[in-house]
Amino acid sequence: MFEQFEEAVKQNRDDKIYRHSLALQACMGALFDYYSEKGLLGPDEPPKEDWLLAGLIHDIDYADPYKEEHPNHTAEALAKYGLSVSDTIIRIVKAHAPKISGIEPKSKAEWAIFCCDSLTGLITAVGYVYPSRKLADVKVSSILKRFHKEPRFAAGTRRDEIILCEREDGLNLKLDTLAEICLQAMQQIAPSLGL
Repeated sequence: MFEQFEEAVKQNRDDKIYRHSLALQACMGALFDYYSEKGLLGPDEPPKEDWLLAGLIHDIDYADPYKEEHPNHTAEALAKYGLSVSDTIIRIVKAHAPKISGIEPKSKAEWAIFCCDSLTGLITAVGYVYPSRKLADVKVSSILKRFHKEPRFAAGTRRDEIILCEREDGLNLKLDTLAEICLQAMQQIAPSLGL
C-alpha cells in the first residue's frame, strides 16, 4: 500500500533512520488498533492509514537542505519523488516536533507520534545490548529499568516527552502499557529492523 513512500524514505534517508521509520510506523498502527478495539477513538481521529503513513514518512526531511527545520518540509521532501500526502498527515508529522513546527499534539494520532518517536530508539537500544541482539528476547521490565534508572543509557532518548503518554488529555496510557504495545509491534517486524 505504501511501497512508493517506503522506497522514498529508503532512498532519502540512511539505513538507521529508515529502520526507525519502520519501527514508528509499526507502533502507530499498533496504537491505532489498541484504541480502536477499546472504542476509544473519537469521530475526528484520522483513519489507520494516516497513522501508518505519518509514522513512515515522519523523518523524510531530516536531511539537507531541510534538516534544521525538520519536520516542516515533509511535503517538499516527498515532492522530489512525485509523492504527496494530506494536510492531516502533515499535521501528524509536525506534531512529533512541536518545538520546531509549532504544532502541539492534540489528537490521539498526534500524541502517538510524539510519544513513540523517541521510545522506538530506546527499545532498539535495549535490543542491541541483549547478548542475542534480538527484540524477541527484550522484556518490558528491561525497557522500564533503562528508562527510569539509567538516564545515561540511550542518552538521546527524550524521556520527558515519552512520559507524557500518561497525560489524560493525551494517550492516557501508563508507560508500561505504551512500552508493551510498541515492543510487541516492533517484535512483529524485527527482521526488517535488523533485530
